[in-house]
Amino acid sequence: MIGRLNHVAIAVPNLTVAADLYRDTLGAKVGPPGDEPNHGVTVVFVELENTKIELLYPFGENSPIQGFLDKNPSGGIHHICYEVENILDARDHLISTGARILGTGEPKIGAHGKPVLFLHPKDFTGTLVELEQV
Repeated sequence: MIGRLNHVAIAVPNLTVAADLYRDTLGAKVGPPGDEPNHGVTVVFVELENTKIELLYPFGENSPIQGFLDKNPSGGIHHICYEVENILDARDHLISTGARILGTGEPKIGAHGKPVLFLHPKDFTGTLVELEQV
């Protein structure tokens, strides 16, 4: 069901410092910041040859990333994202196996402009999983 790894998301306490680290120290191609108010984050994508790194910073007062950073002040891996061909088929399959979908269970539009869903970390060995339709 899952396809390739789309990205690894890292919550960061300072977006500029993190972007500079990937660009200047590691020599990666780093995109511009983009606000995603529906998800409560500002994102910067680091383009790699085989995948992406998504740097996450809180946007707005109710950002879920702020809670993560409160518990992990230095930042850290927040979630991983896998691609799926059909997000509704994937959702229905996961629900039929007992997996929990976060939120309403209806896909939202993610940072790439494509439908996404998040899966409960307790169902996936402590890892928050995002699915993105390709």
